[in-house]
Amino acid sequence: MKIFITGIAGFLGSQIAQCLLDEGHHVSGCDNLISGYLDNVPQDADFHQVDCTYLNAMKKLTQGAEVVIHTACTAYEGLSVFSPHLVTHNTFQISSTVFTACAANKVKRVINCSSMARYGQQEVFPFTEVMIPNPIDPYGIAKLGAEKILEVLADVHGFEYVHLVPHNIIGAHQKYDDPFRNVAAIMINLMLRGKQPIIYGDGMQKRCFTDVRDILPCFVRALISPDVTFQVINIGPDEEFITILELTEIIADVLNFKSLKPIFTDPRPQEIKFAGCSATKARKLLGYETRYLLRESIKEMSAWIEKRGTRKFRYHLDIEILNDKTPKTWTTKMFH
Repeated sequence: MKIFITGIAGFLGSQIAQCLLDEGHHVSGCDNLISGYLDNVPQDADFHQVDCTYLNAMKKLTQGAEVVIHTACTAYEGLSVFSPHLVTHNTFQISSTVFTACAANKVKRVINCSSMARYGQQEVFPFTEVMIPNPIDPYGIAKLGAEKILEVLADVHGFEYVHLVPHNIIGAHQKYDDPFRNVAAIMINLMLRGKQPIIYGDGMQKRCFTDVRDILPCFVRALISPDVTFQVINIGPDEEFITILELTEIIADVLNFKSLKPIFTDPRPQEIKFAGCSATKARKLLGYETRYLLRESIKEMSAWIEKRGTRKFRYHLDIEILNDKTPKTWTTKMFH
């Protein structure tokens, strides 16, 4: 099968690409390298360093593809409150462009990677697919908007789609020198360099973390399964619902980091306190199962970062709104 992946140099896109190559598929993809590493791209994939914002380029690159897997976006939920133009353009607008190209080229199926940010503020958790989305930040709004435009185009132009909703994915190949996202990667990079981790608020925010290796089979099954067509499906665990402070302690224990004394800073605006998704639907439709516990994921991720080499953090994105609510971690470059 001919498959095109947007964001193929990114953490998730590159892992999906390698998995599908191993399955014998022909894989090509594009990336602008804002959020990924060039050496993430599998050698056997056809790579194009192209930004998804350009419609003519997307039409050309997706021509002949049977399935398009859309992972590209600037997945910066916290930053989106302070850089809404950057994040929404590289989330909603590029999605609109990619889906337009898919419709024009009569792609059979689009697998759209959404985000648990679509759920936003809910009265109960874990989040289930039947809940009415209520995103509370520009990133979540953009992801939900991308879902809606895909649904309209698919209905009008006659192609299939599925929205897969990963949550808090971690593992090897994740960008770890980015100060704006990837909490586990940030903490590992800091602690491997002998620095204390930094926590927003009191650290009592609760999350489930997904080992990327656990959700790759879901993408393989979603390629052709008729049961997932036109569905929203959470993919990721609903076990090990832990606080950010507990995450810090697990990382410190795995790394044998002595004298853990986290640095606490002001909470980030619009951050959800408790966010976790039900995996019931994924288990039924995609055969999802949790094979890797969090501690194993942290070990794998830490070993990859250590082998690749720790790095100083790169403040590579512009902050569009600067005021007294902008996190000090960014304005004073606390991650270094």
